[in-house]
Order: sequence, then structure tokens, then C-alpha cells
Amino acid sequence: MKPDKMKNLKVGIIQESFSKDQKENIEKIIAHIEKLAADKIELVLLSELHSIPYFCQTENVDHFELAEPIPGPITKKLSEVALQCQVVIVSSIFERRAPGIYHNTAVVFEKNGDIAGIYRKMHIPDDPGFYEKFYFTPGDLGFKPVQTSVGSLGVLVCWDQWFPEAARLMALNGADLLLYPTAIGWDIHEKNREENARQHEAWEIIQRSHSIANGLPVLVCNRVGTEMSEDGKNGIEFWGSSFIAGQQGELLVKAPMDKPSIIAYEIDLLKTETVRRIWPYLRDRRIDAYQGLLQRYLD
Repeated sequence: MKPDKMKNLKVGIIQESFSKDQKENIEKIIAHIEKLAADKIELVLLSELHSIPYFCQTENVDHFELAEPIPGPITKKLSEVALQCQVVIVSSIFERRAPGIYHNTAVVFEKNGDIAGIYRKMHIPDDPGFYEKFYFTPGDLGFKPVQTSVGSLGVLVCWDQWFPEAARLMALNGADLLLYPTAIGWDIHEKNREENARQHEAWEIIQRSHSIANGLPVLVCNRVGTEMSEDGKNGIEFWGSSFIAGQQGELLVKAPMDKPSIIAYEIDLLKTETVRRIWPYLRDRRIDAYQGLLQRYLD
């Protein structure tokens, strides 16, 4: 979006808990979107894989049945809602691209119901309780913002949030905002409160640092509530805490850790120009000296 078109933007984040009932999950989300639209919100961010439970706690081939193509039933429904409510929606689905090829994909809907673009999650974790490499093929669309009527959206997904390179490339490609649909929390067996606090703080700090380094607002939407594994022996306590940070990393608004919540804020997009004038990180980057970043490790 060109600077002369930039303006204040009313954004909303829907932090929810989810069950195995996909219809119920979608109905909850739609009700929240309608409420936000009634308050003149123009952009709504949903959490990662918001229509289904977080199934990646185990490796089970039956879970591939949860995936759907784009377009598909969920995208069709959200398209209708975007048109009805006249809002831009950033959603997240388990995409069935082809037999044996599945992605964790963010789908952006324009106010007229069209799919404005998609982003396929690039960084795929493989940790206890987060066995995503079993399910998701790494994205192949690069770090390109989705162009919409409310701005150029640098959409990234969950594990992507820990990588400054992803945020930087979105910024260099002209993103007006960085948005992170997320599903992150603690193992229910982890009782070390100090370690839990360190993890939670690091999660917030790294994303606010992307705001500072790039002079962009950051929107983060996490799940909330406890979801158990299929055998009932393990589970994840999703820590909520969805938030919006301004162009200098300042925390503008934050949801609670322990319950569903809708947060909204009016972002000053013009502030990006002001901040980048006084903190000209993009100007002072030594692009002639960064060749090492293309290596896995410098021995």
C-alpha cells in the first residue's frame, strides 16, 4: 500500500478454545467476526488451525482426513462471512494440496469474499507434542505479503515467529503489518513455573523485536485452553496472551492467558514512516556483508 493511502486501521483478534466439533468451532468464530464487524473492525486475525483441535500432538495418518483443499468447505464459509461482514479475514487451515502433500496454510479473504492470497507455513517444528513435520510439507511461496484493501499483510504462522529472517523479508517485500496465527503453549507435565515463565516471555519478546527491527505493527493470535492427546496421557495448555504491538515494540493491547477473548485496536499505520525516519535500520543494513546468512553454520 502506498504511503498516501495509509491510514488508521481498526483490527480485531479472536482468541478462542476449540473442540473436536468443527461446526461448533466455526460457528463460534463467525459469531465473533460478526460482533467485530458491528464495531467497524476492518481486519480480523484468527489463530492457527482454528476450526479443529491441535492434532499434531501425535503422529496418526487418520488425521490427514482433517485436511481440505483450497477452495473447500471452510474457505467457502469464511468467504461468505467476509463478504457479509465486509471485513478482511486472516484464517488458518490444514490444506490438502495433492495426494500426500499437505500444508499448514493461512488464507486471507478480501471484503468482497475473494481469496486475496495464501501463505504456506515455511518453518515446520518437530518437538514432543508438536509433531508437525509428520503432517506439513514446508511452504514454497516464500515470504510475500498478501495485498488487500486494508494494506499489505505480512502473514506468517506460529513457528515462523521465532525467525527474524521471515519478518525481515516480509518487511523488505513491503508489508504494512506482520500477522501471526499461532498455537503455542506448555506441556501439561511441565510444572517448572520459572521455565514456563521464561518460555512465555521469550515468545512475546521475539515478536515484539520483529516490530522494532522492522518498524511495523505486529498482531499475534494464539489459542487458549487445554487440549489433551488422543490417549489422554499428554496435552498442551495453550497460553493465550494474544497481543498487538506497535512499530516500536510497545505493547498496545493483550488478551488474558486463561480464557477466550476478543481484542481490538485502532493502529496508526502512518507511524511506520515516522519510526523508520528516526530508527533507519533498513537504510543502515550492510547488505554487502551478510553473505554468511545463506549458510547453515559458519565453521
